[in-house]
Amino acid sequence: MPDFKLRKTMLFIEDIHHDGGPVGKNVRQRAAMVALVSNPMAGGYVEDLQSAMDDLKPLGLMMTDHLIEALGGVDGIDGYGKAGLVGEGGELEHTALWHVPGGYAMRARLGEARAIVPSAMKIGGVGTRIDIPLGHINAAYVRSHFDAMEVGVPDGPKAGELLFALAMSKGGRIHARMGGLGVEDVIGQDGLR
Repeated sequence: MPDFKLRKTMLFIEDIHHDGGPVGKNVRQRAAMVALVSNPMAGGYVEDLQSAMDDLKPLGLMMTDHLIEALGGVDGIDGYGKAGLVGEGGELEHTALWHVPGGYAMRARLGEARAIVPSAMKIGGVGTRIDIPLGHINAAYVRSHFDAMEVGVPDGPKAGELLFALAMSKGGRIHARMGGLGVEDVIGQDGLR
């Protein structure tokens, strides 16, 4: 079993009152959490990576729990996303280890989350920033929830490290007015509408 030694976590919280227009009826909240862990596959090629996803499940659940707490509980959380960043010596495929532990941790804790968890992955060194894409938790076609939250850590990912990130939001963009499927019209059966 690989050892993903946790070095550091960071939590980011935003309360958005307006975005250049009038003050919104509701404050929109977004939160993201990142974790820097050692990359036991760095420096070489490992054929079987899938088995290592199970080792990251506790990290996904811990980060999810912190995000839910930061947002004041599950009520109102209707957006989510995930991202992975691999440092020097790693390969892009190492970030894909986060698909199951990150995505399914949020789905397990948020209940009726049916939509695919938007995801971004990339390679970068110390100080590299990454956008965590956000989408509605039950319907991928809700345009008001298409968004991204940029995160980064000043001292990571170092060589031989991975940065894993999760994000959640309450509400769509503060001045959303691009039409499409409205939150009130979500059926939530197939993850699309």
